[in-house]
Amino acid sequence: MQFLVADIGGTNTRVALADGPKLRQDTVRRYKNSAFDGLEAVLAQFVADVSATGIDGACVAVAGPVRDGRAELTNRDWTIDAGTVSRPAGTDFVLVLNDLEAQGHALDRIAEDKLHWVMDGNGKASSANRLVIGVGTGFNCAPVHDTEFGRLVSASEAGHANLPVRTEEDLELLRFVETAHGFPAIEDVLSGRGLERVYGWLAQRQGSDAKLSAADIVAACGDGSDPRAEHSVRIFVRILGTVAGNLSLVHLPFGGVYLVGGVVQALSPYLKTFGFREAFADKGRFSEFMTGFPVAVVEDDYAALLGCAASLAAKAATKSA
Repeated sequence: MQFLVADIGGTNTRVALADGPKLRQDTVRRYKNSAFDGLEAVLAQFVADVSATGIDGACVAVAGPVRDGRAELTNRDWTIDAGTVSRPAGTDFVLVLNDLEAQGHALDRIAEDKLHWVMDGNGKASSANRLVIGVGTGFNCAPVHDTEFGRLVSASEAGHANLPVRTEEDLELLRFVETAHGFPAIEDVLSGRGLERVYGWLAQRQGSDAKLSAADIVAACGDGSDPRAEHSVRIFVRILGTVAGNLSLVHLPFGGVYLVGGVVQALSPYLKTFGFREAFADKGRFSEFMTGFPVAVVEDDYAALLGCAASLAAKAATKSA
């Protein structure tokens, strides 16, 4: 069966064709969301670009909450439902998933060389619970459970929970975020714009109104040209470790924690040296327990597309059984 699969982020949409669960790499296209007024226009452009015909099913992964097959893109004013997808794809077999759900369905299909292990844990048993954490334009997580009835990936909106406070510095940052946005959520710090916010807060503490984009902060940290950029990244990595550790205590992912998204990929070189592991394990008498969770950064930009294809293939097999 030929499938159309799409990964809709806050900034870009990736689209491809798949032969069953296997992604056709030669068809992968990437589109800037700002150039389109909605997903339907993006998918129509893709179908035209690759001259796609005979599509048997379509699945889209959306960076936002999905309820009853309808999604609201968290960081863009787009509403997505089955009709949005079926019209340009030319098929009524449509799935709409949260993007982290799709990432969860991609596990076991990601090449080992696309996994950068930050913490080894006590093994990576595939039958154990796993957890996907997304850090990009936004923040979210999805627990992954393999059951006798198939894989279950639960959606959430974890990025909108309260930002944790562990140090006096954390409290000061929380108050800065709260003053600007009314509610200090995890995503207000652990995201691309969150990194920019941390940099702006540090600048304000020093009597400056300096601002940098997330990409420039990462670059300046890398070349050592801006101590404030390095400080921003250190704070970001530490808070990410704290939050990832908290989520791991909730879900007990002994099969692995998988960090996905453009921001965490960019910061991957700093996780080991800037205190991620220490913050992750900083749970008092449970500190030793925390070392049992393997943690990896997923460096496959098309993992969500793989997950969409796998979801469609599994659903098609169930329908035909």
